[in-house]
Amino acid sequence: MRLLSTMPGVEARRAVLEILDRVGEGATLDDAIARTRPFDHLEGPDRGFARLLATETLRRRGAIDHLIGNWLDRPLPKKSARVMDILRIAAAQLLILETPPHAAVATSVELANERRETAGYASLVNAIARKISDAGKEALEKIPARVDTPSWMWRAWERSYGPIGAKAIAEAHRGTPPLDLTFKHGENLEAWAQRFNDAGHEASLLAPATLRLIKTSDVTALPGFDEGVWWVQDLAASLPARLLGDVAGKTVFDLCAAPGGKTLQLASAGAKVTAVDKSGARMERVSENLLRTKLTANIVEDDALRFKPADKADAILLDAPCTATGTIRRHPDIPWSKGETALTALADLQGKMIDHAVRNLLKPGGLLVYCVCSLQREEGETQAKAALARHPSLERIPVTLGEAGGLEKALTRDGDLRTLPYMLSEKGGMDGFFAVRLRLNG
Repeated sequence: MRLLSTMPGVEARRAVLEILDRVGEGATLDDAIARTRPFDHLEGPDRGFARLLATETLRRRGAIDHLIGNWLDRPLPKKSARVMDILRIAAAQLLILETPPHAAVATSVELANERRETAGYASLVNAIARKISDAGKEALEKIPARVDTPSWMWRAWERSYGPIGAKAIAEAHRGTPPLDLTFKHGENLEAWAQRFNDAGHEASLLAPATLRLIKTSDVTALPGFDEGVWWVQDLAASLPARLLGDVAGKTVFDLCAAPGGKTLQLASAGAKVTAVDKSGARMERVSENLLRTKLTANIVEDDALRFKPADKADAILLDAPCTATGTIRRHPDIPWSKGETALTALADLQGKMIDHAVRNLLKPGGLLVYCVCSLQREEGETQAKAALARHPSLERIPVTLGEAGGLEKALTRDGDLRTLPYMLSEKGGMDGFFAVRLRLNG
């Protein structure tokens, strides 16, 4: 490796380059950022810029690659993957973030020159970056939304939601999502909305306990954070916990609980919550949020498949591990860090978790809400149908319009909940979720 450049701005882009490399190896964007040492050394605006650049590069990666391909005589060899990432970073700066061309081009060439294996491509990086700049952002906007979606996802969405639905989902994924806050029971949301609007955050009410912000800053600096009256949670993610109804005084298991939004909901509603997750690091976040919001829950670090408490639960919320394709708006790394092969293994795991909950954890007469933040029917509708077939003692309890947040289109023919990213598009959209409510008859 050659000496690292000290050109202003290169350090932030170098961090983004390493983040993209880790995502390419299968890491999530959040994990890649956490494990990237150059990112840790960034401060203030550089840190925010690097996160934004990595996010937007991944969000439009398919279209960016399509555009870059117009000026490549042949695809770059696999050993030159770093060069392709440098070009992606340049394109995202020029076409999305509207970085001044001289800064985007110069820093990209510097990145190429830093390593022996990429230095030979510096002139190519310079030439293509300049062509991208000349093409302008209109060139990116002309590329169909389908290009930003891996083909296996697109085919599955077409089968499930039709060509129009698949296109609407892909277009929704192109937009930057707003910030949703879920408030504790008893809070006056109209008063809070006024407080946020007075502070310039363009807040609006979405549901009895959800406030949406369009203009945001550092979350920890927002009104009410220190008071612990709210937590960050997409509207769609807040719906499954509501399907358990009045949980006050009831014993509720929140399986696969991290990062803990649903645990906070249940605790705020008066439930005796046991939050179970095998990730100790993620459960630390749950504990921190419980402390901040002054709510109480029993935290158990354990695999949900091995969890066997002394007493069974009145209700269970199982937010199972999944491909998370419903959260691509917030996690644009998902199309590039997860492949189709993961779907089969995850579906098998989900089935085992449902079986364990029904056989070993739930009291007769109790409710089980199974949910996934996935758009794939194999993890949602198909999983619910299979569970009912395996367990004759289970009965589906249809979701009501009010429980679905008033979204009629979010109710399936079977009475389950299915939200899609383009729903509420006029207000900023929502994550894709599936939830089914089942009762275990004695």
